Amino acid sequence: MAKGGFRGMPGGMNQAAMLKQAQKMQQEMLRLQEEQESKTFTAASGGGMVSATVNGKHELLNLEIKPEAVDPEDVEMLQDMVIAAVNEAMRTADAEAANNMSRLTGGLNLGGLF
Repeated sequence: MAKGGFRGMPGGMNQAAMLKQAQKMQQEMLRLQEEQESKTFTAASGGGMVSATVNGKHELLNLEIKPEAVDPEDVEMLQDMVIAAVNEAMRTADAEAANNMSRLTGGLNLGGLF
């Protein structure tokens, strides 16, 4: 290897600088992950009849069902609304996590490198 780093590296970046940059990125990723896990995400379904709140760890924290959503003759509809609300809250959490990661990596897919 050439003295001072890899040949052809942009700006003459050497191995130590690359390692430092990778460590900095990893620390930022960990910070973002911790921040994400502490956030809550709420979504509703059935025109607001059911709402679910999850955290960034994909834990269901709260489930609210309006009394008028409870129809003993149509329990399946209530079940569907609960599932829809929980899934939408999870998708919202995932979308924010993906957006944060994309901003950090400049859109580069690291494929689980960190």
